[in-house]
Amino acid sequence: MSEEDEIFEEEIGTLPLDAWHRRKGARMVAFAGYHMPIQFEGIVAEHEWTRNSAGLFDVSHMGQLMVTGERAAQELEKLLPGAIATLKPGRVRYSLLLNEEGGIIDDLMVTNATPWIAADEDAGTEGYWGEPAYYLVVNGATKWDDIAHLREFLDDDVTLTHLDEQALIALQGPNAATALNRVMRGVPDGLVFMQSMEYQFGEWPLRITRAGYTGEDGFEISVPAELAESLCDRLCAEIEVRPAGLGARDSLRLEAGLPLYGHDMTDTVDPVTADLAFALTKKRRETGGWMGFEAVSAVLASGPSERRVGLAIEGRMPAREGAIIFSGDTPVGRVTSGGFSPTLSRPIAMGYVAADHAAEGTALEIEVRNKRLPAKVTSLPFVPHRYYRGS
Repeated sequence: MSEEDEIFEEEIGTLPLDAWHRRKGARMVAFAGYHMPIQFEGIVAEHEWTRNSAGLFDVSHMGQLMVTGERAAQELEKLLPGAIATLKPGRVRYSLLLNEEGGIIDDLMVTNATPWIAADEDAGTEGYWGEPAYYLVVNGATKWDDIAHLREFLDDDVTLTHLDEQALIALQGPNAATALNRVMRGVPDGLVFMQSMEYQFGEWPLRITRAGYTGEDGFEISVPAELAESLCDRLCAEIEVRPAGLGARDSLRLEAGLPLYGHDMTDTVDPVTADLAFALTKKRRETGGWMGFEAVSAVLASGPSERRVGLAIEGRMPAREGAIIFSGDTPVGRVTSGGFSPTLSRPIAMGYVAADHAAEGTALEIEVRNKRLPAKVTSLPFVPHRYYRGS
């Protein structure tokens, strides 16, 4: 090993479940500054198991943050275009961190984690809501920049805490609720998609959110790092559950049409162009008051020059990130995510194309290895979402 290799190795961090993954036979790779499992028994096998049963993913590389203080919601609304002040306790909202130019610094999940303080009959007090608290989950590759950005722009009357002693795991798939219910009786019944709760599992304090990044029903569980292995062992003891790696997570999120930061969105792409305008709460589009408002408003008014779209590709050859998209001899866009879909048994991709070529059904070509692959613009997601929204 060269001196440069040794320095590089020292820069790669170790997450709480590293030894657990290695005991399970994971193939480990460097990702977002950590050693992470890309696969266990195989990407396709893990993808299909998650689609049909329940895969357990380690997402501890993600940043877990808590913003607290009486003005926490108002301060977050200076930076996020979503409605935070009206978010009810236990509810979750997808949102975006934007720069002054309207570019996406990161996408994230925001939970109103304000605690309920139970009544104390002995003291004669009634139950009440505690200090406002908002739990944020940000991308692993950007979390340090996100923390710096938040520290710079949030006022001193709120507190930002990095929950760096917490692991985060995601149980995903149609049988996730069945398996979790055996381990934590009644928890799945108390949550629908984009709801979150605190749960005391014996002596283990957990935060459980019904959400995920696969398009399937599932749960993300924040757990103290020292207890993560025990919880994973307990979940994997259920017949429905097997560990899954980053490879399956990526192929599942692509089928679900979910963008990946640094690929399908960057700090030079605005939410409208990225097809994420739903994250701009209607009232806040009108009232503004958030970073990037003027720039994004201009794009909303004039329309974007290009759009993120789905691409259905003929044949068996996948198109990867960076491939150029053509209309005739004219380049009109580029692929940002692509691969072979195990569920659909054909190649799929997402990318940006000129707005006048973004209509569903538009015939295009993608250049791969000096060949032109026929493709058509298609609606997203490629595979329908199966989130649980209640009966």
